[in-house]
Amino acid sequence: MKLYIAEKPSLGRAIAEVLPKPHKKADGYIMVGNGDCVSWCVGHLLEQAEPDAYDARFKQWQLEHLPIVPEKWQLKPKPTSRKQLAVLRQLIKDADELVHAGDPDREGQLLVDQVIDYLGVKGAKRASIQRCLINDLNPSAVIRALGQLRNNREFASLSTSALARSRADWLYGINMTRAFTLQGRKVGYQGVLSVGRVQTPLLGLVVARDIEIEHFVSKPFYQVIAHLLAANGDRFKARWQPSEECLPWQDEEGRVLSRGLAENVAKRITQQPATVTSCSIKRRQQAAPLPYNLSSLQIDAAKRFGMSAKTVLDTCQSLYERHKLLTYPRSDSRYLPKEHLKDRHGVLDAVKNNSQTLAAAVTQADASLVSKAWDDKKVEAHHAIIPTARKLDTSKLSKAERDIYELAARQYLIQFYPHHQWQESQIELAIAGGTFIAKASEALTAGWKQLFSNREPNREPSREPDKRPPQDVALNSHLPTLKKGDVCHSETGEVLAKTTTPPKPFDDASLLAAMTGIARYVQDPEIRQVLKETDGLGTEATRAGIIELLFNRGFLHRQGKTIRSTPAGKGLITSLPLMATTPDMTAQWETLLSAISRKETSYQAFMSPLETALKDLIIQSQVQLPTGLKDVQANKPAFRKSYKKSYKKADKKPTTRASTRTKAPTKARAKAPTA
Repeated sequence: MKLYIAEKPSLGRAIAEVLPKPHKKADGYIMVGNGDCVSWCVGHLLEQAEPDAYDARFKQWQLEHLPIVPEKWQLKPKPTSRKQLAVLRQLIKDADELVHAGDPDREGQLLVDQVIDYLGVKGAKRASIQRCLINDLNPSAVIRALGQLRNNREFASLSTSALARSRADWLYGINMTRAFTLQGRKVGYQGVLSVGRVQTPLLGLVVARDIEIEHFVSKPFYQVIAHLLAANGDRFKARWQPSEECLPWQDEEGRVLSRGLAENVAKRITQQPATVTSCSIKRRQQAAPLPYNLSSLQIDAAKRFGMSAKTVLDTCQSLYERHKLLTYPRSDSRYLPKEHLKDRHGVLDAVKNNSQTLAAAVTQADASLVSKAWDDKKVEAHHAIIPTARKLDTSKLSKAERDIYELAARQYLIQFYPHHQWQESQIELAIAGGTFIAKASEALTAGWKQLFSNREPNREPSREPDKRPPQDVALNSHLPTLKKGDVCHSETGEVLAKTTTPPKPFDDASLLAAMTGIARYVQDPEIRQVLKETDGLGTEATRAGIIELLFNRGFLHRQGKTIRSTPAGKGLITSLPLMATTPDMTAQWETLLSAISRKETSYQAFMSPLETALKDLIIQSQVQLPTGLKDVQANKPAFRKSYKKSYKKADKKPTTRASTRTKAPTKARAKAPTA
């Protein structure tokens, strides 16, 4: 018997659907017509054991126990998963062959591998396990995936990477949370101070932004605009470019702070000749943005519809699992395999059927175009999120489902539209000894941009800057045709008085953009350089949950559409060592975890330095009291029961002989998993 183990029931049913009939459905599995079987996990069936599983003393939160580092890591079945785990135990025992059909990412690889390992699969049966990578639950895509099985050992590094992340998160979270919760009690804070290697730097970003806003002092600055008349009667405007002599009156960003200086320049250029010193006209073009990965879809959905990251993820999962209208949603890729080009006509027909909004745009698409999105070298376990070839009466969808489907479908559709083209014009002039520049941008061919309104996202949300001209473009929609040496007339000089504005608070879109573009917030220039192309705080699959976690734990709250830190959130960040509150450390972790998945470094090389760093962080936690939490009322977040029970015992005097022992936990063996 061949046993297919899917990550969840919906995927299991999709696999069974294309296998021989008749089917016999049972509790937790489906027997198919040729004697094979399909079963599934229900998400994670196993979880890391709690600290007291390693030593009963750890049920109480005591500083002398820290850091807790297991000698031999333990997993335990989730209480809600014991029944399905028992089903898999018997099926795996009876099976001759196993097919791993977890989701096509690091977490999906580990999820099924852990079950196989926990249930003791060894020898030839383990060596022969095959891997099935399914991105699309429609029958044709599942059949194709089943025809392209690979040896599961090829993906061992993915599993090792996910395991390292899981264990590192446990070590860091358990030890840091206990250390700082105990410190918080000393100043009267009665809540749990949850610390995590991703959640805390993310909270740190919000707190830093809030503090910057709180302490921001607005200051005036001035610009000078020349109103010009060309010889042919055309009028246009140019902006003054202050010289080096003006530096004493400018801020670090080059803004002129002296009104008197600006007024003097405006007066001097009024009714003066303006000589053209240079002219340039450049033709520009911009390719369509790539199809979505999860983060870019979440960012655009937040901008367009005000959706939270979790709402977008949940909606994508529904479109993938229930309606089969989108491909696998937890993808970090924005590229597509060239093999999928042969499906484009079916996908475009489905979009035309499923979306009245996009039907006309499908008709105008050129299916012969091959955009930069089709690149086999940039596709690994999964590809970009795109619509499937399934046709459906979309009146059955919720509004959120229709909105997300149309966003993803349009992003796919623009791959079959030509480049957006425009013309940039610039004229530099000398007026009364000063330099002025006029700029204009004129659209030539709308290309893919015709599918977007001016109010919608129409460019890369967090990675690539828009290639439109800078702020000067607002002064002119068109410039006259001039050449070097031509003389225009400066009719008047105008002073524009402006004030600096504080940074905007984070919202769902900008916070997600910060997580995906974390290099901008990294302090170390070497790390920043490395992360420019590979950055990311958290993973595609975890970012939405991390944001929600901070809300649930009372460290963030919403003010309208903005996301702000609470007093507890600010107090926690101000009490932590700097390295725990900035993205540098966790960005390094993500880089190393990705390197493990690519077989460029080892599990031990990642875990050993972490254990050393933990000891230093525990020592640092005791250096000073977290005075920022004094008089702060603890929120009532929905912590797990184990946290609640442990917290009630935190910082109490031990009452049993066992709890007075001071035996330090043995350091974990830095042994790579056998995934």
